[in-house]
Amino acid sequence: MKIIAFFNNKGGVGKTSLVYHLAWMYADLGLTVIAADLDPQANLSAMFLEEDRLQELWPDGLHPDTLLGVIQPILKGTGDIAPPHLESVEADGRSVDLLVGDLGLSGFEDKLSDAWPRCLDGDEAAFRTISAFYRALLAAAQSQEADLILVDVGPNLGAINRAAIIAAHHVVIPLAPDLFSLQGLRNLGPTFRSWRKGWDERLKKNPAPDLPLPGPEMQPAGYVVMQHAIRLDRPVKSYARWMERIPTSYRQYVMDKPAEEGMRVEDDRYCLALLKHYRSLMPMAMEARKPIFFLRPADGAIGSHAAAVRDCHHDFTDLARQIADRCGVPLC
Repeated sequence: MKIIAFFNNKGGVGKTSLVYHLAWMYADLGLTVIAADLDPQANLSAMFLEEDRLQELWPDGLHPDTLLGVIQPILKGTGDIAPPHLESVEADGRSVDLLVGDLGLSGFEDKLSDAWPRCLDGDEAAFRTISAFYRALLAAAQSQEADLILVDVGPNLGAINRAAIIAAHHVVIPLAPDLFSLQGLRNLGPTFRSWRKGWDERLKKNPAPDLPLPGPEMQPAGYVVMQHAIRLDRPVKSYARWMERIPTSYRQYVMDKPAEEGMRVEDDRYCLALLKHYRSLMPMAMEARKPIFFLRPADGAIGSHAAAVRDCHHDFTDLARQIADRCGVPLC
């Protein structure tokens, strides 16, 4: 079982939509998939579930069937994590299990920040706090015999995301061809290395050998360029200069390797995909409560839209296989 997080500290790059579509694509490829919403904004949960169902999961008072309910005993200091509830979602004859997010997760930030330094003192409670997400994901995977967990996290470098990224085996970085994504890479790479090194140091202080903890893995798997617009199958000119700088920036800041001048995104082995922007199909997919590549004529996908649906299915099949190959996830 592999845990793959999708993360960029720059928002608005299409990260949540990417996780949503890849979860369905891996289900289409025959894997048992869990989508985990570790973003306190809970946008992934909103993509998967109807508003009426979200209202039921987020009542006034306790939320036992969301991720907040799982960590509530730790937050209150009354015990360890609770068994996770998984929401089964179906579309087009496939199913994905969702670990539902919660806006109340933001209250876990201070608890995680406080626990991080206490791990160096061998504090078992601190280790239980820092590993709460990982152990929740592990329990969810074991309950469903899952092959893969895809994790959506928020766009920041705070303590919640540190705990989420530590829990992952691999990290995929969605990028937009713009200045902000390139600046984000400057922060991401050094932060990843700092988190990995810090967790490795803390693991040596663990006083509870039987406590399931993630290793200091969290390896970058590569990046996905979410193109803003396409003209003649090439990025429009206004984005071309940023596209040219992505391979150099990714190597330098994320991989901590010397830059290779003149490297094109299309030829970069760290580039997992250049994804087109299927902007016109997204409202149709949201209305049908399914990914773009499951749209049918009955959903309104006719004419040029039908061709775009086929292209989207091809693009996401290729991307899913690329990520699986990079992360050691066996596919049929």
